[in-house]
Amino acid sequence: MAKIGIMPPQRTGPFAGPATFMNVPFSTNPAGSLAAILGVPFDGGIHPTRIGARSGPASIREQSLLVRPFQPPHATYSPLDRLNVVDCGDADATPSVVDESFEEIEAAALCIVDAGAAPLALGGDGMISLPLLRAVKRRHPGLALLHVDAHTDTYRGDGNATHDRYNVATTFTRAAEEGLVDLEHSYHVGARGPVMMADVFEHTREKGYNLIDGTSLFQRGLVETANDLREKLAGRPVYLCFDMDFFDPSCAPGVCTPTWGGASAREGLGFLRALAGIDFVAADINTVSPPHDVAGMTAFLAGTVAIEILTLFCQSPPILENIGARSS
Repeated sequence: MAKIGIMPPQRTGPFAGPATFMNVPFSTNPAGSLAAILGVPFDGGIHPTRIGARSGPASIREQSLLVRPFQPPHATYSPLDRLNVVDCGDADATPSVVDESFEEIEAAALCIVDAGAAPLALGGDGMISLPLLRAVKRRHPGLALLHVDAHTDTYRGDGNATHDRYNVATTFTRAAEEGLVDLEHSYHVGARGPVMMADVFEHTREKGYNLIDGTSLFQRGLVETANDLREKLAGRPVYLCFDMDFFDPSCAPGVCTPTWGGASAREGLGFLRALAGIDFVAADINTVSPPHDVAGMTAFLAGTVAIEILTLFCQSPPILENIGARSS
């Protein structure tokens, strides 16, 4: 018998189904859903000290059993029900095998997008955003990026080797070069030092992105910054990339590149809530590294970020239209 307050595993006859995010139904056919979970168990395998984000999706799903669907006072409904969320399982990716894995990740995301659902991907390291953007761009031309991270992930990466060009530091350099996002209306939020390249902020802006660095973000205030972003992104389809190292390591230690001076859990979750009303069409949460986590706290926080993002989907104008059409 399930303990009070803990959702039991799915059952089909005498069998328990696969572990899913918050025990939503498992389905490889998201038709009829307005949002779908996609695990992306991939990392590049070249981080000098921390390999482990490939295990992130399983850990987030495990810890998501501690997350509750209602969030009063700002959301007294279940976004899982409102969006008819399903978990599509994992993309068939192989860590460190870039080209083939990117093809598999893009194909899996495209299945969700083509079914009319908004994908919420659970990573995986920061490389996963590139193939996901490739898929989402096909359905949403003029796609803007809102990248919340301690790093811009917009380093040069000019070498000829695959891992020189494709790694966690070059994701959005390649996205800019491939024309995947509307650079004029794309934002990196929260980047801070220390970093490996002295002029990485300048390089990020040279690529065409807007950059709100961590110092400016905390001096101005997270809610005021979010209000400004809502105004500047109004009416545009937006892809939300949320790297868990945006949080301070004191509340999210299990990440690939922990960087002191980040947001507290309260600040980071409050920032997400303040983004309500932006036309979000897809999102990913990346960089949870279970081997470096403490008692699953980073994965638990990532699961809470996920329910906040699903709530943002419920408040996204294009998805709201579909919710209204389905209920009428």
